[in-house]
Amino acid sequence: MRQQIANSHRLVVKVGSALVTNNGKGLSSEFINDCARQIAVLRAAGREVLLVSSGAIAAGMQRLGWVVRPHAMHDLQAAAAVGQMGLAQAYDSTFAQHGLQVAQILLTHADLADRVRYLNARSTLNTLLALGAIPIINENDTVVTDEIKFGDNDTLGALVANLVEADALIILTDQNGLYTADPRRDATATLVSDGRADDRRFEAMAGGAGSSISRGGMITKVRAAQRAARSGAHTLIVSGHAPDALISASRGEAIGTLLYATESPLAARKQWLADHLQLAGSLILDDGAIQALTSGRSLLPVGVTSVEGEFGRGAVVACRSHEGREVARGLANYSSVEARRIAGRGTQDIETLLGYMDSAELIHRDNLILL
Repeated sequence: MRQQIANSHRLVVKVGSALVTNNGKGLSSEFINDCARQIAVLRAAGREVLLVSSGAIAAGMQRLGWVVRPHAMHDLQAAAAVGQMGLAQAYDSTFAQHGLQVAQILLTHADLADRVRYLNARSTLNTLLALGAIPIINENDTVVTDEIKFGDNDTLGALVANLVEADALIILTDQNGLYTADPRRDATATLVSDGRADDRRFEAMAGGAGSSISRGGMITKVRAAQRAARSGAHTLIVSGHAPDALISASRGEAIGTLLYATESPLAARKQWLADHLQLAGSLILDDGAIQALTSGRSLLPVGVTSVEGEFGRGAVVACRSHEGREVARGLANYSSVEARRIAGRGTQDIETLLGYMDSAELIHRDNLILL
């Protein structure tokens, strides 16, 4: 089972506040240095790594001399604003020692709920990975107005895993993993080695809230694993205090709790497409384009003869023959307005017609399913 992590190319690593801030005493240079060292080893081995880091509010509390986490929104936002400066600086200087460039990405729930902003965030993250940078991701706690969390940064980690189609999510926490019961209260509790992420029994096993510094708990990690599995990502919950936890996980060693997805990332995404009931529009294809799709290729603008309906970038659209038969469906890389302008034209014309080229394909084959 652990080969699922060992074979993972793209990893999202989530680190909790208790680890990053040494249980609220201030930013832990020891942990941050060790985390950067291990990620540098993974990068040298050809892995792509994104880091979702809690700690801005906790770091801000320490800088402001606050012992108890405040409840007022403006206080939380102020703590985040103060703490984010130190957090970003710590990561930047530490990763630089290993010759790695980092980039700060602050997200809100609205960024991932809005399809256009979702796609823009994904494009930015994919570009950073292609450039060899390490995205450091946190919630933009200074501007959210509903609550200072997606629910928690475990959820954010799962959403990022889905966003970039990661192979695995590794959650570093201050616990060894998921136990059959709370080991602090039940001496008979044993560590769960692995299981299906969608096994509902794990929710009953997980319990308890986070510390006064963090806002999660094991239940949020189990639910994050369920969410990540929807895009085919496996989740490993492991202690960040364990020596070389990330390196050991990348070797497939039996540490922590592995909650594995039952579908491959590609199969999970295509099943979602197949089950999608609301289609935003249709692309009418010529015979050559239909043949290309059935041969496993992407849909290029040149094979589209007309566009029906009004839709935005990232919408699920049908690919139809001139007789109206739906041959495939997928995620459009361009809006209906843009698609009409480039329909029937070669890839080399896209930038001239639109002023930019986000993708050479109207629908990439990884985001398309034949019917």
